[in-house]
Amino acid sequence: MAEHTRDTGELARALRAAVGGEVDFSPAARALTTMDASNYRRVPAGVVAPRDADDVAAVLEVCRHHGVPVVPRGAGTSIAGQATGTGVVLDFTRHMNKILDVTPEERTARVQPGVVQARLQDAARPHGLLFGPDPSTHSRCTLGGMIGNNACGSHSVAWGTTADNVHALSVLTYAGTRHRLARGGPPESGPPGLTDLVDRNLALLRTGYPEGLPRRISGYALDALLPEKGADLARAFCGSEGTLAVLTEATVRLVAAPAARALAVIGHPDESAAAEAAAGLLPYAPLTVEGMAEDLVPAGHGLPRGGAWLFVETGGDSPAQARDRAERILRAADALDGTVVDDPAAVRALWRLREDASGTATRRADGGEAWPGWEDCAVPPARLGAYLRDFRALLAQHGLRGTPYGHFGDGCVHVRIDFDLLSKDGVRRFRAFSEQVAALVVAHGGSLSGEHGDGQARAELLPKMYGDELVGLFGRFKDLWDPAGGMNPGMLVRPDPLDANLRFAVLPARPVDVAFGYPQDGGDFAGAVRRCVGVAKCRTEDAAAGGGVMCPSYRVTGEEQHSTRGRARLLHEMLAGEIVTDGWRSTEVRDALDLCLSCKGCRSDCPVGVDMATYKAEFLHHHYAGRRRPAAHYAMGRLPRWLRAAAPLAPLVNAAARVRPLAALAKRLAGVAPERDLPRLAPETFRRWLRDHMGDRAEVLEQGRTAVLWPDTFTDHLSPSAGRAAVRVMEAAGIGIVLPPGRVCCGLTYVSTGQLDLARKVMRHTLDVVEPLLDLDVPVVVLEPSCAATLRTDLPELLGDDPRTARLAGSVRTFAQALEECAPDWEPPVIGRPVAGQTHCHQHAVLGDAAERRLRERAGLHGALSGGCCGLAGNFGFEKGHYEVSVACAEEQLLPAVRAAASGTELLADGFSCRTQLEQLAGRRARHLAEVLAEGLDERPGRGRDERPDRGPVTK
Repeated sequence: MAEHTRDTGELARALRAAVGGEVDFSPAARALTTMDASNYRRVPAGVVAPRDADDVAAVLEVCRHHGVPVVPRGAGTSIAGQATGTGVVLDFTRHMNKILDVTPEERTARVQPGVVQARLQDAARPHGLLFGPDPSTHSRCTLGGMIGNNACGSHSVAWGTTADNVHALSVLTYAGTRHRLARGGPPESGPPGLTDLVDRNLALLRTGYPEGLPRRISGYALDALLPEKGADLARAFCGSEGTLAVLTEATVRLVAAPAARALAVIGHPDESAAAEAAAGLLPYAPLTVEGMAEDLVPAGHGLPRGGAWLFVETGGDSPAQARDRAERILRAADALDGTVVDDPAAVRALWRLREDASGTATRRADGGEAWPGWEDCAVPPARLGAYLRDFRALLAQHGLRGTPYGHFGDGCVHVRIDFDLLSKDGVRRFRAFSEQVAALVVAHGGSLSGEHGDGQARAELLPKMYGDELVGLFGRFKDLWDPAGGMNPGMLVRPDPLDANLRFAVLPARPVDVAFGYPQDGGDFAGAVRRCVGVAKCRTEDAAAGGGVMCPSYRVTGEEQHSTRGRARLLHEMLAGEIVTDGWRSTEVRDALDLCLSCKGCRSDCPVGVDMATYKAEFLHHHYAGRRRPAAHYAMGRLPRWLRAAAPLAPLVNAAARVRPLAALAKRLAGVAPERDLPRLAPETFRRWLRDHMGDRAEVLEQGRTAVLWPDTFTDHLSPSAGRAAVRVMEAAGIGIVLPPGRVCCGLTYVSTGQLDLARKVMRHTLDVVEPLLDLDVPVVVLEPSCAATLRTDLPELLGDDPRTARLAGSVRTFAQALEECAPDWEPPVIGRPVAGQTHCHQHAVLGDAAERRLRERAGLHGALSGGCCGLAGNFGFEKGHYEVSVACAEEQLLPAVRAAASGTELLADGFSCRTQLEQLAGRRARHLAEVLAEGLDERPGRGRDERPDRGPVTK
């Protein structure tokens, strides 16, 4: 293709005049689309979100006039680089994301290219149907991307690849011509010359493709154009990776969904043994035959005995039939151990292990990095065991490590390998290994790609698989569709070298100066940012379905820049300095991080543990260094100081807050959203109450029955009723209580606003205060989950040079954890009520809530709490400009669950923010679990009603 115009301003103006959708050539938009989920990075000229096919035609006309290439893009989860490009990126996720119709009687659906696969499943489910291909990214990948890559997923042994499930496609070429490609349609519906191309090369098309290979994704599927195969243009288009034309609409096939499913989990000594066993299970007609090894499974997984496992799913007309089929497969398997699971929740949890593997495989157990690059080859299933042994030997020969997993029933394996892609020698080894492993795959009769396409990662190696003559035919096929070369150049045909455009090359060669320690990344902030490999689990539209928190701001806005991945991409480009040029002063990064709630959900929910809350704090620390900060940073970021100063004047402050003009002025000066009510200060702090309560008595420090009770800022000044209740319960359980001898603070508010120098000062003072207590070696009970999480994570990462931090962080327990540890035989009062409310996002991400669930069960508090994030998130929901997003986050799970709760339901929320959000948005008062148990103590037989504890002030 000719060199495209250098005047991007002129191009952007022409596009805005021609297109109804958004045209964005800003540094932020370009930075967000430099990468997909691969090792590659290419900088686009700009991004267009077309509203319809006419918009697409207009974009193509303008780009053709200016000589600019076009790159169609869905969710950007491609692993071979094909969703990156240097021209105009077409983003179909914003507008062209509709399900146009579902026709149950024909078992078809008509969709636009930006439809997320999971949304199509939701639309088909009421009709007892589903779309067969289901990649592990099904919660965010789009149908257009699946068609572009000919995606498959775990159920392809039953329902085939995307190409097997496509009826018709509407496409637009770079030249502006429209084509309707239908299964069994006439060859003339394609570009002129196509019939002649096929007729002249019948022998090559009949002999040039490997046989017996269900996952042959590499190259163009030109053999689908053979007359004996129905001259299937739609099938031939699938897997073309945006290099032929732009898809604008698709009609896809739906299949009958099994009424019931069961999962046989079968243990084998290693992945080669599992691979050899997989092919023998295919005659039993399973829905899936997936394999993974212990390297990718977290500790305490509870899987059957073995070093690798097959996950074999079966379907049936009833649960009994599905289970019977799974048990039959288990009996037939030559296995070390196995089990059959049919509880839906347990099955979902097991599948999450497998689906997260594409991310978890990127970080090895020893902290080393591993990357795609040789990601998804496929061999005939019967050859998989032998191939894996040879593959392991080749890895060892090159001094590389990787853990294969994937679709063993189809002979397709995924693997992330610890390539050194930062040094010249490492990149040379990457190339040499890629060339040799390609030859190995071909020797086993396989395909270089078995699922994710060739892109830049493998297209250069296609002659090893197909030979020069057939690859030359690929080029002529491409030229019939795209003679100007405007569609996604550098992919599949005349590809860029596999070791060019690597995304790591632009990062700083030396670590940048940072405040946090980043111990899991060798102290390197760039290494921390590199954690994001682009699998985009943060882009899921339904946190409840994924069982997690991440990423609330994306789900509310639907914008990439407000996803964890989007923010990581902007930080990557900030470090690169090519597009985002202002470094730590970048407004693009600041604006993207502005709606980050610092919920820490990504720390646990992201398969590679991206910790955007920490990255945000780091960025704010540098961004505002030596500069005036937003008012909210001085007010809410330094909240502990203000609350201590106001405590003696609490009645006066509360009275002033009820005077609307005074409250409005205070909120304006403090940067607080005008829609918010100011929290009410407690007339008596928790610390003062506890000192009076304990008097002069000395606690008997019985080892194992004593705990330090942490008077966090929120409990101390805003919600002492939770603290008083915790004291009563702990005393009833026989736990001795020790109070820190001076004022302590975890530093949370300073960290969340990026005031890290102050945070470290506060934390060091806290360590000085509690140092004598650390020698007691007893639990430190922190009632506020956000403060507990800060002590567990931020404290050691900010003050890693102080040995006291590890001791304190390791001592932190939640209220329920402390009861289990210090009073394991204590029986809580039986409340006997249903519950609703919120599991704090920091608790989910850092602390876990297993102890809380067990305690609730023992207390007869039945039902589940909402996941997600309440939306208040400390200072976030109080800050001016965040109110609408805060409310929208609460409306996702928390508020609907509370409204749907039956009369008499106990509302639980251990976090002060969650309780405040519920009171201000729903007018409902939730309580800490300790308060509910303390009330239950008074309702036990033998206690009078007049002895019930004071619940303390109601938060307003």
